[in-house]
Amino acid sequence: MEVLTAIFETRPEAENAVRELRGLGIPESRIGLVTPEGNARGDTTVPIADTEYPGMGTAMGAAVGGAMGAAGGATLGLAAATLIVPGVGPVLAFGLLGAALLGGTGAAVGAAVGDKIEEGLGEGFPHEDVYLYEYALRLGRSVVIVHAENDEQYAKARALLNRTGALDLDRLRDGWWSELRESEQAQYEADGRDFDTDEVSYRRGFEAAQHKQRRGKAYSECEAGLRQDYSDEELNTAFRRGFDRGVYYYVTTTEIRKE
Repeated sequence: MEVLTAIFETRPEAENAVRELRGLGIPESRIGLVTPEGNARGDTTVPIADTEYPGMGTAMGAAVGGAMGAAGGATLGLAAATLIVPGVGPVLAFGLLGAALLGGTGAAVGAAVGDKIEEGLGEGFPHEDVYLYEYALRLGRSVVIVHAENDEQYAKARALLNRTGALDLDRLRDGWWSELRESEQAQYEADGRDFDTDEVSYRRGFEAAQHKQRRGKAYSECEAGLRQDYSDEELNTAFRRGFDRGVYYYVTTTEIRKE
């Protein structure tokens, strides 16, 4: 079983994709949708974060459960709640998968439910691209997430998402980087380094710092895990400098959005 995600330019396009996914026989428990509050009609707000105090998961799970029962997801057949996502702001999440996509599965859906979702999704949960979904939401776009039951359903869902207007994720990633590139180049070259030569490694490190399980953490805290995902050659000086700047970017972006 694998997880599919797709970004759509507008909420109506995303809602249409959700309806067609249900037409494939995919149950609503395996579909989620996240859209900016400006596109939303929900009226129950629940804050979420990457970390939580002991006992908060259960409390938040109850809050979200009540909110999802009350908010306006009836048009899709999915329960919904408005969530406050650090670095993004208010979003409307349809379905538990929608809540889990950006909030992790701790505070957003409760510890017990969250553990069950993570266990079911296994390694398929797209932690490495969460920053892109956040970026897309800040641009006013909507994100759909689907948990396919088998290879056949995965292939059909992928074809459907592409047919209904899913945006190219690589182009979105390049757009995100192009907005940052000039300032990152200036920062890197201030010490006399050649950004054009080192950009690939620097960007790799910068993006690695946006991973859901690494964000906000120093390189030393993540080094053991990074060595499992990258070769010694890849973990060079440019990568580490990019990682440090990526941490700074995440922290400052989150604080700015909070304000």
